[in-house]
Amino acid sequence: MSCVHLVEASSPLSRTAEGCQECLEIGSREWVHLRECLTCGQVGCCDSSAYRHATGHFHRTGHPVMRSVQPGESWRWCYVDEEIG
Repeated sequence: MSCVHLVEASSPLSRTAEGCQECLEIGSREWVHLRECLTCGQVGCCDSSAYRHATGHFHRTGHPVMRSVQPGESWRWCYVDEEIG
């Protein structure tokens, strides 16, 4: 693995287990899969979802790594280096 962001990323506790935080704020439950920011714990919806909140969170904050919070999945993604780990 060549991505330093993936190597250094920790796993904060999710702020909510209910779903995508931004979708819930606008009254939507139309997310496909959920992703957690490994810098701050924000939970957002994936790029297959209508609002793509996880990617939007990266663009607003610069937080580089998220992880899948889907049952049975343990992969992480670095937006900066576009690398999976």
